[in-house]
Amino acid sequence: MARAPFEMAGVQVQPGTRQTIEIPVAKLYTHTPLTIPVEIVHGRRDGPVLMVCGAIHGDEICGVEIVRRVLTNSALRHVRGTLVAVPIVNIFGFLQRTRYLPDRRDLNRCFPGTESGSLGGRIAYLLRTQIMEHVSHIIDLHTGAVNRFNLPQIRAELKNPETTRMAEAFGAPVIINAGLRDGSLRAYADSLDIPVITYEGGEALRFDDVVISSGVKGVMRVMRELEMLPPLKGRKTPKKRSEIAANSQWVRADIDGIMRPVAKLGQKVRKGQKLAMVADPFGASETAIISPCSGIVICVNNLPLVNEGEAIYHIARFDELNEAEKAMDYFRSTFDAETTEAALPMHPWDDLQK
Repeated sequence: MARAPFEMAGVQVQPGTRQTIEIPVAKLYTHTPLTIPVEIVHGRRDGPVLMVCGAIHGDEICGVEIVRRVLTNSALRHVRGTLVAVPIVNIFGFLQRTRYLPDRRDLNRCFPGTESGSLGGRIAYLLRTQIMEHVSHIIDLHTGAVNRFNLPQIRAELKNPETTRMAEAFGAPVIINAGLRDGSLRAYADSLDIPVITYEGGEALRFDDVVISSGVKGVMRVMRELEMLPPLKGRKTPKKRSEIAANSQWVRADIDGIMRPVAKLGQKVRKGQKLAMVADPFGASETAIISPCSGIVICVNNLPLVNEGEAIYHIARFDELNEAEKAMDYFRSTFDAETTEAALPMHPWDDLQK
């Protein structure tokens, strides 16, 4: 029996084909229409319907490139099920190079949305009714904020075994068992029992090849885990690429001043270890920023100018810190073997090349 076409926004995509669907979302002041482009890759055989989306925050552009590279992968010719790729969710923010919508709302706090509410609520409602209600699994791609660089990591609520399976298959070195935030895409998907994981890596408005390559490989691994793609022949899958963090903690500046980082992204740190130094511009006073816990550095503030109370480091805490360090070592060795030195940025990834 032939597989049925996949229908979205009134468009039918036949089995064994792919098609771009433009979903009308709003208009600019100039009356120029805006659409959310969605690429549908509809396999000939039944299987999961996986949504991979980027730029729900408009300045998080690494996710856009991850989706683009996934869509150019020749393995998609053998896809089972359906891939729903949405490279740019927040088209307004993407055009303006900002995290937010024109009314300053965070689209990732507007779900499930309403048909007649705020702009954010209307777009969330559109995404929910036109896209999300058609899918069975979701990978949501994010980055750190402006000047904050995130280590490649997965955030997910791991009470759902299928979510845990996706998170572990993705292969980021760190998995954070993160609670759900009201109004987020992840929280709404969870309310529908749709397994969803969030990939975090890099920083806003910047490309990073390690982050992007890690994201592309992760998406493809999840697709193979879900049997949407055939397994890779002749390659042994490592027993464990990731370690689950028990929780995480932000470290904030104790004083205003100019920060000189000491600890690097991905580094194991111990409680009481020096993370950075903060000094006034004249060098008259200098204060050490001390780690309040042991763990792995998963985010670094790259802006040297800090105010008291500003978040400068994010540390993931583990029950088995040595196992987490092994996951980081495996991640480093993967890119040492598979990525040329010229493709690796020197900062903040210089420690990956050692």
